[in-house]
Amino acid sequence: MTFTDQLARATRQNQSLLCVGLDPEPSKFPGAWAGDASRIFDFCAAIVDATKDLVCAFKPQIAYFAAHRAEDQLERLMAHMKAVAPDVPVILDAKRGDIGSTAEQYAREAFVRYQADAVTLSPFMGRDTIDPFLAYADKGVILLCRTSNPGGNDWQMQRLADVPGQPRLFEHLAHLAQTEWNTTGQIGLVVGATFPAEIARVREIAPTLPLLIPGVGAQGGDAEATVRAGLTAQGTIVVNSSRAVLYASRGEDFAEAARRVAMATRDQLDAARA
Repeated sequence: MTFTDQLARATRQNQSLLCVGLDPEPSKFPGAWAGDASRIFDFCAAIVDATKDLVCAFKPQIAYFAAHRAEDQLERLMAHMKAVAPDVPVILDAKRGDIGSTAEQYAREAFVRYQADAVTLSPFMGRDTIDPFLAYADKGVILLCRTSNPGGNDWQMQRLADVPGQPRLFEHLAHLAQTEWNTTGQIGLVVGATFPAEIARVREIAPTLPLLIPGVGAQGGDAEATVRAGLTAQGTIVVNSSRAVLYASRGEDFAEAARRVAMATRDQLDAARA
């Protein structure tokens, strides 16, 4: 089953457009776990167990694990998610981007070591940097397109004088992702919830690609505007919330609190869809 198929099934089964991002910061862990990096797996697994029926995807961010020498805990977490939520796809948020044999190793890391269903990539170095990932036919490749950070304007909003019509960089990338780069149907795009007008523009250019949309929750993105801008009958969206769910409580009820916030966000997105 392809990543797109997995995503469609999880969206339908859990009636959800919500992705919970797993960005573990030990300093924010509850109670006696606070500051203890050896509890990263325990914390994230508790969040997964509490929200697995409310989401269409999970998205662990690899840097939060690697910074604490917790790659082994990420491997355990990936296996745990496959065991307790086999129908929910896992997007490894790695934002890799390199050429040749290095890209092959990054692809192996994401899809063989961690068994991710999809991975985020930076396309700055061009099409050949994503080819090694596309070689894994059942996996998804999600390219940074119009990101939620203010500094995204530095490159993504610049116009390309050498391209007919002088599109902005993010518009040209969306066009390539929808057309000549997407020969295998594996590509999606990252578009930030803080820019709903750009979500709508990307959806206009790339009507069928899945859009991973971070920025709802702690970053202040508007859930209703996000759904209106990005969701169509042809193209689905995956709306990510991380900190608002993970750190809904610093007490022993952190998992229950995470579930409440995830449920409220899921329902808010679903209402906007209706």
